[in-house]
Amino acid sequence: MIGGMATSTGGNPFLDRAYALTGTEEARELYDEWAATFDADITGETQGYVAPGNAADTVVRVAGTGATILDAGCGTGLAGVELARRGATTIDGVDLSPGMLERARATGAYRDLGTADLTRPLAAADGAYDVVVCVGTLTHGHVGSSVLAEFVRVVRSGGYVVATVLDDIWETDGFRAEVDRLAAGELVEMVSAELEPYRSGQSVDCRMLVLRVR
Repeated sequence: MIGGMATSTGGNPFLDRAYALTGTEEARELYDEWAATFDADITGETQGYVAPGNAADTVVRVAGTGATILDAGCGTGLAGVELARRGATTIDGVDLSPGMLERARATGAYRDLGTADLTRPLAAADGAYDVVVCVGTLTHGHVGSSVLAEFVRVVRSGGYVVATVLDDIWETDGFRAEVDRLAAGELVEMVSAELEPYRSGQSVDCRMLVLRVR
């Protein structure tokens, strides 16, 4: 059990540390250290990290392949690669960790990459993107529910936010309440928040949140 949470990490020491993060600098250091082995650690049978592919499928289903996409918290680029495989051609990415961004850059999937702390406002202008996709970042010890409003800000009217939210923090960490608040303010329509596999090797699920920006 990590920090009082029962989400299984499969004994991976980096994932144990990730779920117990307490601040931005600690997160940057962890992911810089983990960057070299992250893909192998997380996508193998033990973890079965299927969320990037599932999120890419969702983006293409709601917005097509011609959308201008921001991959927020892009890490090593797993979601960007999955989007590119499905035909998306205009993908920008931001992440806290320079080490992870170096790996993402090597994929060739992104138009532009830059550093960003998702606990702070994004540099992008209002309505700059058709879609914001966020995979694996709305989890224990990372970014709070208030980031959803910032994602909405940088998406044009009629565009989408597609984000994985670890199921066991969906309500307890205020994500459902924040979605309700945004919907009540007529900023978004909640299209869906279906339960889907996240790390299938450990039977960990997430909410695949889809918001349509008004």
